[in-house]
Amino acid sequence: MRHSILLSACLVAGVSLSACTSDRSVDVEETLEDLNVVDESNLNDVYLKVSDPNEAVSYFARSSKAAPDRIDLQRGLASSLVRAKRNTEAVPAWRRVVQMEGATPSDNVQLADALIRNNKWPDAKAVLDQVPPTVETFQRYRLEAMVADSEEDWKRADSFYETAVGLTTTPARVMNNWGYSKLARGDFHGAEKLFSDAIRQDRDLFTAKNNLVLARGAQRNYTLPTVPVTQTERALLLHTMGLSAIKQGDVSTGKGLLREAISTHPQHFEEAARALRTLEGG
Repeated sequence: MRHSILLSACLVAGVSLSACTSDRSVDVEETLEDLNVVDESNLNDVYLKVSDPNEAVSYFARSSKAAPDRIDLQRGLASSLVRAKRNTEAVPAWRRVVQMEGATPSDNVQLADALIRNNKWPDAKAVLDQVPPTVETFQRYRLEAMVADSEEDWKRADSFYETAVGLTTTPARVMNNWGYSKLARGDFHGAEKLFSDAIRQDRDLFTAKNNLVLARGAQRNYTLPTVPVTQTERALLLHTMGLSAIKQGDVSTGKGLLREAISTHPQHFEEAARALRTLEGG
């Protein structure tokens, strides 16, 4: 199909050239270069969105080395390093991007994200402080909330989380983060509500289900919440609740929950079995 399209394009080009008068020329090299840029842009999108992250890193590393002044290629390399969880390398990659001509405030937001992934909270805050207040994006407010959390500035964190939730159509993960923030500060009831909201938004978000069990366990509520779970997930949640009960000093209840987790799991549940053996002196 691609060959036939190219052939048709060549025929059209041939007719157009023959119809041109002598004082009007066509720059064939420039036309082909424009076509290559279109094809390359499509290829860049493929590597950014659907390819294996490490393959994308290799592609953008080669491309940016050949054209070091192309900010789109440097962005692609930095984004791919984050996708590949090569966070240490991602920080200098994003630092290169923000120093290039054509850099935008969104690039600084991405640099802050990379810094947070490396637990460099003060550096991330310094970068976010440089972002103009007119940049009102979900990503910016999500990161601002996380930085406020790291400083235990709960009022500011709540404000940023609330804004971030309102700026996305898929708020489950940021609700889960917000709930974990509430859990860390001892607001177990508030955390429970946010984890439940997150699960309503995304019924497959197991992290929120596990956190919900932790919030209930912290209130000595050892019944599993009514949420959609697989058999394996149910066993894992029972295990979490059992450990939570033991931590609260309710050892007998914890043992019972661990036994239920072992019997519920469709396979051998070694972690729960080991915890139970330890409690029983085995």
